[in-house]
Amino acid sequence: MPLAIRHNLQRLAATLAIFLIAGVAGAAERPNIVLLYADDLGYGDVRCYNPQRGKIPTPNIDRLAGEGMRFTDGHSSSGVCTPSRYTILTGRYHWRTRLQSGIVGLWGAPLITPDRMTIGSLAKQHGYRTACIGKWHLGWNWQIPAGTKKFFTTTGYRGRKNLRATDAHRAAWREVFSKPIRGGPTMVGFDEYFGTDVPNWPPYCFIENDRTVGIPSEYAAPELFLKNQASQQGPALKDWKLEPILPALGDRAAMFIKRAAATPEPFLLYLPFTSPHTPLSVNAAWKDKSGLNRYADFVMETDAVIGMVLQALEQSGAADDTLVIFTSDNGCAPYIGVTDLEKQGHHPSGPLRGYKADAWEGGHRVPFIARWPGVVKPGSVNSQLVHQADLLATFADILGADLPDNAAEDSFSLLSLLKGRDEPVRNNSVSCSINGTPSLRRANWKYIAAPGSGGWGKGGDQSQPVQLYDLAADLGESRNLAAAQPERLVQMQALLEELITQGRSTPGKPQPNDVKVRRHATATSKR
Repeated sequence: MPLAIRHNLQRLAATLAIFLIAGVAGAAERPNIVLLYADDLGYGDVRCYNPQRGKIPTPNIDRLAGEGMRFTDGHSSSGVCTPSRYTILTGRYHWRTRLQSGIVGLWGAPLITPDRMTIGSLAKQHGYRTACIGKWHLGWNWQIPAGTKKFFTTTGYRGRKNLRATDAHRAAWREVFSKPIRGGPTMVGFDEYFGTDVPNWPPYCFIENDRTVGIPSEYAAPELFLKNQASQQGPALKDWKLEPILPALGDRAAMFIKRAAATPEPFLLYLPFTSPHTPLSVNAAWKDKSGLNRYADFVMETDAVIGMVLQALEQSGAADDTLVIFTSDNGCAPYIGVTDLEKQGHHPSGPLRGYKADAWEGGHRVPFIARWPGVVKPGSVNSQLVHQADLLATFADILGADLPDNAAEDSFSLLSLLKGRDEPVRNNSVSCSINGTPSLRRANWKYIAAPGSGGWGKGGDQSQPVQLYDLAADLGESRNLAAAQPERLVQMQALLEELITQGRSTPGKPQPNDVKVRRHATATSKR
């Protein structure tokens, strides 16, 4: 072979090698992303967060923490479901929307508007295959004609065992459930969706993409409405059962991972579990496994499904190239037998005060774990203040994407923390109770704009209209310092007002809130 040709071939081989190396590096910089989102799982329900007073085995979540980073000061946007889901997907506080309190109701309209960036739409812009599998509970555009709304009205189950669907019911349900359902996950950045929307509410069926899987034709069976099971009467598939829901979500997630891992594009999976929220529809293999109560059994079954998803990552060969985030939408619900659990030595909120719905820490300080092989140090623990709003900016940072001013207004990148740097990425955050009462963090200080929990929790000094705590010295929020720290209280109230009026907590151009944000108590309002 002539020398010139040989040199040209060598240069070509070297060039190809450079491109191949660059391609590998580019793939490594675009990890797959799996977001595992538990429903009503308390801070102390995970054994690695509560080793002394946690009695529920959670080996798969603990393993995830052992292979990654465990954040000890991670928060959801609310003590209840819908608002936290809005924030984790959009990087924006839910109270900037119409949802000033509570959750999206049955047959409610979408909370996320089509023009709002989500983690799904961001990933899609960068060539990801995206999927949402599980509980949505952010509203849909149900096409229910005004004349047939009476067939969709529910008042909850009150022991009425003889409800029967008439031909008129079936005709109305068939008209609605035969049509596409707009405004759901596939309209805001997800290529595909499979789930039950809200498992304890109708329609009692699966939804795939924008259609129900089957046409509900009967009222849900009475046995579905026993204690801590389904809560709203309404249209159901014949013989619909609650127990198969969680396993079906795990199976679908594993199928998606296997399919997506076989393609050259990276993937993002948002897996919002329906558990361990009620209905406590534990499968036979897990009943009484905990030796505590049915809720604890359901936590164990949820942990097992998480293990199945992690196993799917490993078997697909994608685990080493995947960032896995695990967290929960809010704290444990007190009505699942918390008192009995605590008598048996298990404390679902760990050292925290309060539970689901509360502005106290037990309502919104949640498990928050990240595993990313080769980036996150195994077995690391981080005590910096982080928020579920931060995921969108984190993913954008990983992808090298610039966020527009009207996106992720409350999202700070956690990438530096994931890489081992231990310095604050945010110095304040807001988390609300079910009635909208805000709790504001600024470093170690916490302000609550009400005398009590703002939720279902009992207690609170009613002689003080607001609360101020130093969490560094008083994590259990037992000493209200509002009266003793008037200057700090005023500073906290001014900061909250600034966060509201600026329409963002990140640097950037001020943005409008969707509505006039409801103001709550001030230190002088009841004096």
